[in-house]
Amino acid sequence: MKVVRAKIVYGYAVLICIILGLSSRVCGDWLPPFAAKHLGDALWASMIYFICRVLFTRRQRWLSLVLSLCFSFGIEFSQLYQSEWINVVRDSVLGGLILGKGFLWIDLLRYTAGIMSVYALDRICSPRMIHQDK
Repeated sequence: MKVVRAKIVYGYAVLICIILGLSSRVCGDWLPPFAAKHLGDALWASMIYFICRVLFTRRQRWLSLVLSLCFSFGIEFSQLYQSEWINVVRDSVLGGLILGKGFLWIDLLRYTAGIMSVYALDRICSPRMIHQDK
């Protein structure tokens, strides 16, 4: 039962990250400039971490940390590849949100900050939820 409860909590965390991330893009004019510039990417990567936790709830948290960093970095480096077919996908709203549009080194830092923040939050808020990290 603990696993099901954890999956639900992580699922809600995914939804919260989606809502906050989209809100940071839509309402960026109301945010401080630093937050408007960096928060969306950090929240996107946080969402990826929580998706990994939903998928790998029984595994130790560090696995979700590594997988989410690898996935996020992979998506960013994939933006170096420019071809007509992938750019058509990226030009759609959903494709742009998932795949991004162009490679930026700063995004790697934003992803790392977002993932490390929620990893730390996860360890602090639920140290006994499933497995203890060693």
